[in-house]
Amino acid sequence: LHELSVPSFISGKMAACIDMSFLEDPSCFAKSRFHGHDIGQDEEDFQSREPESFLMAPVANPKTFCIDVKKNGEAPGLMDFKKGTTTLGFVFQGGIIIAVDSRASMGSYIGSQTVKKVIEINEFLLGTMAGGAADCSYWERHLTRLCRMHELREKERISVAAASKLLANIFWQYRGQGLSCGTMVAGWDKKGPSLYMVDDQGDRHKGNVFSVGSGSTFAYGVLDTGYRHDLSVEDAVELGRRSIYHATHRDGASGGVVRVYHVHEKGWTKVIAGEDVNKLHYMYAEQKGCKGNE
Repeated sequence: LHELSVPSFISGKMAACIDMSFLEDPSCFAKSRFHGHDIGQDEEDFQSREPESFLMAPVANPKTFCIDVKKNGEAPGLMDFKKGTTTLGFVFQGGIIIAVDSRASMGSYIGSQTVKKVIEINEFLLGTMAGGAADCSYWERHLTRLCRMHELREKERISVAAASKLLANIFWQYRGQGLSCGTMVAGWDKKGPSLYMVDDQGDRHKGNVFSVGSGSTFAYGVLDTGYRHDLSVEDAVELGRRSIYHATHRDGASGGVVRVYHVHEKGWTKVIAGEDVNKLHYMYAEQKGCKGNE
């Protein structure tokens, strides 16, 4: 039967007719329930609602303008985008500390002060971002999907080593194609805490102390002074916070707020959600007996 009719009583019994025409045309499953209905609008109506596009640059070929200018040498440094950040991680007796700033910049231009540079891959894995924000964010979120798929297939969480290897393999495949990534993968698995640094060349290194970004040299100075494996959790968090602050103070491309995570046996904990580096500046200055404007 091809028509849906209202149930009727026949000989004291109720009967219903069901539309089975979809068996003849399976493509109906892919159509909206409003397919074929006249809603009073045509294609021209929708096109008229399209927003006006941005005006193109008044040059012969706007699409390749930047590349053409770079080849001509008319504007040195035009395509040399300067990025900046400070991220760090270190292993200690209580797990791993991950600390980052939150500034996104391109040269002297500060695009944002509230960037989330820690990617929460799962309850036991964290990734950090340094380099191109879009590259790092996209591929680490892709790593999140891969780790979840592994968990569904294998019925257990992926190891830190395997997760970092997946990311390194992706970067290796895109070598020389313009990716800008300096990342860390930190987590806790069956072997305990592990910290890896992975860059856009596909290099992957395991270590106890890493700092990545334009402010990393300043952060290393503080880390090398105060790092010990037997630090307490409170002292380790303070070391991470202080290291990021000093990097933001000396590196103009780093700044915003300090975020600190603690990776431990039961997962990770966000210890400092976001502490303004300006307030830290005056707090540390006061501890030294200074005003902070020296």
